[in-house]
Amino acid sequence: MKSSIYGISFFFLFCIFPLVSGQLASKQSNTMITVSHQLANSSWNVEKEQNPCLWEGVTCNAPHNDSILSLSLSGFGLSNSSFLPLLCQINSLQSLDFSSNLFNSIPVEFFNSCGEIDGLKSLNFSKNMLVGSLPTFQKFVGLESLDLSFNSLNGSIDSQLNGLSALKSLNLSFNHFTGSVPSRLGKSRVLEQLELSMNRFTGEIASEIGEHGNLIKIDLSGNHLNGIIPESFVNLTKLETLILSSNQLHGAIPAGLLGITTLQRFSANQNNFVDLPSTNPSMSLKILDLSYNKITGRILPQLLLGSNLQTVDLSYNMLTGPIPVTISSSLVRLRLGSNYLSGPIPSTSFVSLPSLTYLELDNNSFTGTIPPQIGSNRKLALLNLAQNKLNGTLPDELLNLTQLEVLKLQLNKLSGEIPNQIGRLNMLSVLNISWNSLNGIIPPSISNCGKLISLNLQNNGLTGLIPDAIGNLKFLLELQLGENKLHGRIPDMPQKLQISLNLSFNNFDGPIPKTLSGLNDLEVLDLSNNRFSGTVPDFLVRLSSLSQLVLSNNQLFGDLPQFKPHVSVDINGNPQLHRPKDSPPVLSKKRKPVGVTIVITFAAAVLAVVVVAIVFLLISKRLSKVNEEQLQSLEVLSPPRVIQGNMLTANGVHRSNIDFTKAMEAVANPANIVLKTRFSTYYKAMMPSGASYYVKKLKWSDKIFQLGSRDKFELEIEALGKLSNSNIMIPLAYVLTVDSAYLFYEFAPKGTLYDILHGSLKSSLDWASRYSIAVGVAQGLAFLHGCTSSPILLIDLSSRSIVLKSLKEPQVGDIELCKVIDPSKSNGSLSTVAGSVGYIPPEYAYTMRVTMAGNVYSLGVVLLELLTGKAAVSEGTELAKWVLSNSVRPNKLDHILDFSISRTSLVVRNQMLAVLKVALACVSVTPESRPKMKSVLRMILNVR
Repeated sequence: MKSSIYGISFFFLFCIFPLVSGQLASKQSNTMITVSHQLANSSWNVEKEQNPCLWEGVTCNAPHNDSILSLSLSGFGLSNSSFLPLLCQINSLQSLDFSSNLFNSIPVEFFNSCGEIDGLKSLNFSKNMLVGSLPTFQKFVGLESLDLSFNSLNGSIDSQLNGLSALKSLNLSFNHFTGSVPSRLGKSRVLEQLELSMNRFTGEIASEIGEHGNLIKIDLSGNHLNGIIPESFVNLTKLETLILSSNQLHGAIPAGLLGITTLQRFSANQNNFVDLPSTNPSMSLKILDLSYNKITGRILPQLLLGSNLQTVDLSYNMLTGPIPVTISSSLVRLRLGSNYLSGPIPSTSFVSLPSLTYLELDNNSFTGTIPPQIGSNRKLALLNLAQNKLNGTLPDELLNLTQLEVLKLQLNKLSGEIPNQIGRLNMLSVLNISWNSLNGIIPPSISNCGKLISLNLQNNGLTGLIPDAIGNLKFLLELQLGENKLHGRIPDMPQKLQISLNLSFNNFDGPIPKTLSGLNDLEVLDLSNNRFSGTVPDFLVRLSSLSQLVLSNNQLFGDLPQFKPHVSVDINGNPQLHRPKDSPPVLSKKRKPVGVTIVITFAAAVLAVVVVAIVFLLISKRLSKVNEEQLQSLEVLSPPRVIQGNMLTANGVHRSNIDFTKAMEAVANPANIVLKTRFSTYYKAMMPSGASYYVKKLKWSDKIFQLGSRDKFELEIEALGKLSNSNIMIPLAYVLTVDSAYLFYEFAPKGTLYDILHGSLKSSLDWASRYSIAVGVAQGLAFLHGCTSSPILLIDLSSRSIVLKSLKEPQVGDIELCKVIDPSKSNGSLSTVAGSVGYIPPEYAYTMRVTMAGNVYSLGVVLLELLTGKAAVSEGTELAKWVLSNSVRPNKLDHILDFSISRTSLVVRNQMLAVLKVALACVSVTPESRPKMKSVLRMILNVR
């Protein structure tokens, strides 16, 4: 039957169709049919459509349709490239697009054959899995566009491109090329587009590039380039885009570079430049980004005057002096934050800028008042003047900014009252006026800001009542009203409060109000330093998401209700409020009433078991053979005896808080276990001061630890205790007992990233939080890999080993394991030392050596968790493999992302897609192709 169908197909192709004007030449038809038989899974199917000109991705020369001009097999999911040379028999081809497939190599015959096609102008193999060095293009005399981006090609580039005399566009971005940036780019020097970003090029930028006078775009970002920008770049009179971001370039920016009359974008952020351009920018310049450099001096007035200027980002430099008095009326975004700028904010600078949408002047030393003229910029969506020295009142003109979504004025010296009509800003999602000197009441009209997510008014002098209408803020997740002078009745609160409700340091009194009973999603409730009285109500125990309750310094009395073990409750400063006495620990899950006789009998039996067990241990001298259940029983009844305890931290607060005896009582009770990992158990220990700490238990009896090396252990831990990084769990102290070591860490109230991301609180992790976590984890790992003495590697990096101090403050844990675990004691079991399933790099299947590249892979999986919302292993499939298999088709990238987050806005979606590219680079199958940790951090930071 099949042969008859083919016979019919050939009959139509070669007998009937030639009679029709404009039919495809028989030789090309034969070639396409032969290829279609090799592409069984493609849409090229002669049985469904006999005319190849009507196949998907095939373009013929209309109207005659007698020859094929272009072929696009993009996104066909192809992995076998052996058919490629066959297509070179179609000598009329002008364009070949094989992007977004699974090719890992290209046959040499393809280059030999297709190089003979003089009319071939475009060749695209982007977004595949190509490895090895760059092929040599000896022929291809007519090739104008070559795209090999988003592969894993490596090695240096020397003469491979010399033969491309007609080349106009070259894109080798997102590969792993090394050596110098290629400068011999086609004999005729007609190149217009040069994209070499996100590789590993080193050294200086060759001045010869500046001799390619037709260049329109140059992108060398995300490499390891140093030196200066060549002076020859000034001669590129057609240049429109120059991107040099995320390198190690330094020195001065060439005079005249910004004066190129065609230049529209110049981005050189995240380098080491020290001077601003000294010449006037061209009137065509739209985007100028020099953020994250070391630029000093003043902002030259002409720098902000371009008639087409839309974005200027000079944040995170060392600029001094005032803001220029006059700036371009075309500006959309101006970022000058985190510099040393001073003086008043000039009122004339911000008069009627019709396009200004984002204004960020935070973290400088501006003085004087907030210019009322800012209120004339009706398109402003973000205004950030935080952390300056501004004084005076909030101008009423700010209420004209009805499109404002984010208003940050914290950490200034503002005074006066919050304007009564603050509710006119009904688009606000973030309002932060904390740490000022405001007085008066909280205006009831604030309830009209119905889109508020975060409201922070703490540390002012606000008086009066909390408005009853505060409960109308249906989307509010965080409410900070601490350190004011508020009093009276506490109204019903927004039911969606999740992050925190802070009423501390006010003048509230009376019983803790029942209006707080409905906050089932709330994580932190701070009622400290008020005059609350009476007993602690039971409804607080029923707040299912509560992780931290602060009741200190009130007038509460009676017995504290029994909260869940994971809830941290601070009751210091309430002398008549008592914690319930600890009940004797029991092993069964159900408590049964027993008589005195039974209790005594049970106690005697337990004591006998203890004595027998101790005698057995002393006689056998084989602690490692003790059953785990027996050890736990002993620990429940008797806290471990401290042989040695040392403080590592110099922080006086921790040194005064940590009590070794109290900590050992905590670890004796299994109810205090808050986390178990492959190698350790975390306990929550409440100190006499009320402060909580993690106490991590490492068992000496575990065969994978380097037995007999306690001296080395102490030296290693003391070295780790000297580290300083906010994104790392740094040991504060340690205790040694007969069979275990215990390490002390700051307590992280949010728990692990895994628990939040894959638990009931997942909805609280918006993109801002996820991005902050990604940055924080990358910062921590980059710090560990860059330790001066020797890199600190992680044996088991996963979302379970990352704890959260807040929803935006991650800390990487288990940093000591690589120092104390002996891989040779693992009995060859990979999972014993290589990490958790789903995070283990492929190469660990044949080597037990923990590597930096392996850590990068594990980080990539964590990034994918943040982006997709999925666990590292789901329904038996590893997340990294699932994402890699779906990422080969660009139209599927959106389906990879967590839709509940990516749908928030186009900006969020684009940022998530950018981080996805970083994650994909991290989980590359080949260790050598993964970026270094510092590069990963740089790429993530470059997303925003």
